[in-house]
Amino acid sequence: MCALVLSLTIGTAEAVVTTIPQSALIPSTTYYTDSIGGGIGDIVVMTGGGSAPGIGDLTGRNDDGFSGPKSLGFTLNFFGTNQTQYFVNNNGNISFNAGISDFTPNGPQGAPQPIISPFFADVDTRNLLSGVTHLRTNIANEIIVTWDQVGYFGNNADKLNSFQLVLRGPGFTIPAGEGAIGFFYKGMQWETGDASGGSGGFGGTPAAVGFGDGLANGEVLDGSIVAGISGVVNNHHIWFDIVAGVPVVTPPGDGGPPVGAVPEPATLLLMGTGLAGLTAWRFRKPAHSK
Repeated sequence: MCALVLSLTIGTAEAVVTTIPQSALIPSTTYYTDSIGGGIGDIVVMTGGGSAPGIGDLTGRNDDGFSGPKSLGFTLNFFGTNQTQYFVNNNGNISFNAGISDFTPNGPQGAPQPIISPFFADVDTRNLLSGVTHLRTNIANEIIVTWDQVGYFGNNADKLNSFQLVLRGPGFTIPAGEGAIGFFYKGMQWETGDASGGSGGFGGTPAAVGFGDGLANGEVLDGSIVAGISGVVNNHHIWFDIVAGVPVVTPPGDGGPPVGAVPEPATLLLMGTGLAGLTAWRFRKPAHSK
């Protein structure tokens, strides 16, 4: 079997929390796009969230914004639902069905929408010293989203994070050692925005890393929402296969199964109970800090 079965821990009566072990992270110092060339793509213009409805700064600078729906260019089986469109969210994730402006992760208890979250935290790119979010779609059956040297709320750029999401659909030939979903991290200098109880990029409620189906099922990286998560992922990457719609860690050296492949019965038994999710506190940030 070419995918690791993750340990299961019961979180609530409604859902089972799956922990992604930190040992699955692989040391690295570059984006995936650094290895293939071609850059990180175009600036994503965000609307919603901190931007006026339907209006987005062409520089990509925003707080709590999102962009979409956008066509995947393929059909993705994600937790048993076929997805063809997605939203790029400023706060370190992409989602399906709707954009997400939530900014504070609050643990593995469910999410407002299905979500893929390399680093769900309060990204704020309004400061001119911050970078912005980029999207690359010129490779068939693959999208690449990069939060490049981005700051944190409110309007802070003394510390910057650089991370990237790679998402592949059916038809993409996966090289050995890679998978259908990749999280790549370069320098990660902060983990909490000011409105999440943080100060100077730390404290309060730190970032969450993982997946959710919008119904309290999904996966979270061990150390999510705990002080030090930025250091855990700093200069690392991780690949996941998609097995029957479920992201599963790709063992090093394994190219993974075809996207959408059916796992072996023993693996299905372990996965069938459901996986952990991500959620967010749905309140407004203090107006004075916006």
